[in-house]
Amino acid sequence: MSPQVSGRGLRLVVTGGGTGGHTYPALTTVRTVQARVGAGMLDVLWVGAADGLEERVAESEGIRFAAVATGKIRRAANPLRMVSPANMRDMGRVPLGVAQARSIIAAHRPDVVLATGGYVAVPVGLAAWMCRRPLVVHEQTVRLGLANRTLARVAARVAVSSPSTLELLPPASRATAVVTGNPVRPNLLAGDPCRAVEALGLRGFDPRRPTVYVTGGAQGSQQINSLVVEILPWLLQQANVVHQCGPGNLELLRRQTARLPVEAAGRYFLTGYMGGELPDVLALADVVISRSGAGTIAELTALGKAAVLIPLASSAGNEQAHNARHLADAGAAVALLGEVSAADVQAAVTPLLTDPGRRAAMAARARDHGRPDAAERLADVVLEAAHDSL
Repeated sequence: MSPQVSGRGLRLVVTGGGTGGHTYPALTTVRTVQARVGAGMLDVLWVGAADGLEERVAESEGIRFAAVATGKIRRAANPLRMVSPANMRDMGRVPLGVAQARSIIAAHRPDVVLATGGYVAVPVGLAAWMCRRPLVVHEQTVRLGLANRTLARVAARVAVSSPSTLELLPPASRATAVVTGNPVRPNLLAGDPCRAVEALGLRGFDPRRPTVYVTGGAQGSQQINSLVVEILPWLLQQANVVHQCGPGNLELLRRQTARLPVEAAGRYFLTGYMGGELPDVLALADVVISRSGAGTIAELTALGKAAVLIPLASSAGNEQAHNARHLADAGAAVALLGEVSAADVQAAVTPLLTDPGRRAAMAARARDHGRPDAAERLADVVLEAAHDSL
């Protein structure tokens, strides 16, 4: 029996946010469930933090939104430093968030609650458990995030993005855990390299050379920008380069690259932000230099891209380093960990640009780790949990 057969459709509460890594997998899954149950048959409410990314995304997508209080735990290598006034203050907000979320869930009476991580997921997930609503927890990273580690113990189902995550789950959660992968927005899988050349106006694009896409995420990465600019004259002798540097870094990078030789400058495209053309740029790219957040890893492996990964050192729980190392150990990427120099980047990129066979082999191994059907798999888990609650 499918949940929509009940005649009233499916009621879903989704929670997760703070970053795009939590927010966009949730949105992609919501849209996939919506396509499954049919037009007008999904009643969805997003519960998140006021003024967070998730509220802006929900509003832009026409999804009802409710805010709850949340508290952030600031981690430190020394556990004693975690007992800080800021942590104590924020932890005091969690009971308020749970009470607010419990009231929302009791009123909405969802068939299932989907939590994709972030601090806001904790009060909502606990409220779902208290209200005896089935909770599906999805983990995007190789290692369990702190929020999902808490919620896994009370979840009806746990979905993970990597098989290696299973052994990190509490023993009681492993029996109902399933590897779904991390949902990737469908449009990212439908890019056209020819459209990228046209849309970006790459007048000096040389189809005989490989194309490198450099990105530090929506806000850019000063570290990656600096490393790439240092080797840019050399890099442009080997490849076309599309460089998404972040809006706040654009003017500085323009000044730094203004004196490139004319011929090389024709193969270099610099932009602060990549919008609707991103799927086409990813399709065009032969090698990607980037961070190693969960969303980035999901996209690169779903597309099968050779990559040089430079993890964000300050990521929560050092998760980006774990993500990068996981792929590097499988030969599916190059991971540059710790202190990284421009010479390190050049050494990592060189064999991928000069040896097409090596580049293709890495891309194939990356594709082996990709799960382009992750949204469908996670939708299956959500619908099964909802069905079990009827």
